[in-house]
Amino acid sequence: MPKFNYVAMNQRGKEEKGTLDVASQNEAINRLKDMGFFPTKVTEATAEPKKGAKGKKGGKKPAKAKKKGKKGDINIPMPKFLQGKVKPKVLTTFTRQLATLVDAGLPLLRGLRVLGKQERNPALKGIIEELAVAIEGGSTFSEGLAQHPKTFNKLFINMVKAGEMGGVLEVVLNRLSEFMEKAEKIKGKVVAAMFYPAAVMVVAGLILLLLMVVVVPKFKQIFADMLEGEPLPDFTQIVMNISDYIKDQTIIFPEWAGGWPVPGPAVWWPIIFFIILKVVAKTKFGSYWLDFGKLKAPVVGPLVSKVSISRFSRTLGTLVSSGVPILQALTIVRETSGNMVVARAVTMVHESVKEGDTITVPLETSKVFPPMVISMIDVGEQTGALPEMLMRIADNFDEEVDNAVAALTSLLEPIMIVFLAIIVGSIVIALFLPLIKLIDKLGG
Repeated sequence: MPKFNYVAMNQRGKEEKGTLDVASQNEAINRLKDMGFFPTKVTEATAEPKKGAKGKKGGKKPAKAKKKGKKGDINIPMPKFLQGKVKPKVLTTFTRQLATLVDAGLPLLRGLRVLGKQERNPALKGIIEELAVAIEGGSTFSEGLAQHPKTFNKLFINMVKAGEMGGVLEVVLNRLSEFMEKAEKIKGKVVAAMFYPAAVMVVAGLILLLLMVVVVPKFKQIFADMLEGEPLPDFTQIVMNISDYIKDQTIIFPEWAGGWPVPGPAVWWPIIFFIILKVVAKTKFGSYWLDFGKLKAPVVGPLVSKVSISRFSRTLGTLVSSGVPILQALTIVRETSGNMVVARAVTMVHESVKEGDTITVPLETSKVFPPMVISMIDVGEQTGALPEMLMRIADNFDEEVDNAVAALTSLLEPIMIVFLAIIVGSIVIALFLPLIKLIDKLGG
């Protein structure tokens, strides 16, 4: 009876190797499944000596052939310079699928192999292959994730590490996938709500620029011929002067460019301002005051504040409920808050907890969190139900974000309509005033 060498994963996800005396490869696979193993490789034992048969005369040739055969079984990951950035939506889908597979009882390595085969994103596919190779080499899942800090943040890595230490990896992966899905849902709602006003303002701006640069100057020449040197009405003259200024600042015809049109200061100054803003935002001082300005902005400020509080509560609640120590959880929340003002408040909380004090006092001192949030956290801390209370706060503020986005969208639409009506109406009135003056002159 032929022999078959097998490589399989046991129920704990560890690799097992051995030999079975069975009639066929299918029978070997079925036998392994009956034993509770998940086979990854089954080959006939009699096939291996044939590879080294040619090298008997050459001494070391059989060893070289064996090495070559092993190399073909290893999945070579994609080079890092060919890997792109993994989008949050793709990473969220991967986390949900992995959580489902692990929760169904499939070993982690087997689950990664399955997801790696079906993944279409080349960057994530290469990362999954590297994770599988790291786990095969004896590393833990969290250690493999730590090798890709640009894809998996500290929140992801530390939650997985806590799940591994507590033996509840499937629970942690489910919580992590729910956290990422809700974060993407809130982000998607805000982006979708802001897209319509932004698109309308861009289109309206381009139309107004076309009117002021192309249409109004042509009417200026027509009025000069029709009125025969008489002055234009004051309002019309103001619009004409604005048109001349925008035209001169938008497009210039310098001699050094051979008389060809070149973007003027009106185009370059916004670009320069944007670059300066990006540079300032990378500094610690500038980033703090920009984030402070976002929280205090008249219309958008309350929405940004609610999103920040929801993110803080959900992140901290998810980490603590997953078994991450409170000090380590606060450090992760500070680094993933996305707002320097909130990060400074979390730093104060970290120092307070480190000294044995409560969470609520530094939160109240920071003046970032509303009294209702502080009261709920205080109750959760006293009753020992802090994770549940934090998740409840996050759910409440998610609903408030939905309401705020809907209210902001409904408020922006009439404001934009009135603004555009005033601008376009002013241009139309300015162009009709000379015609009325000309009609009065002809009537006289």
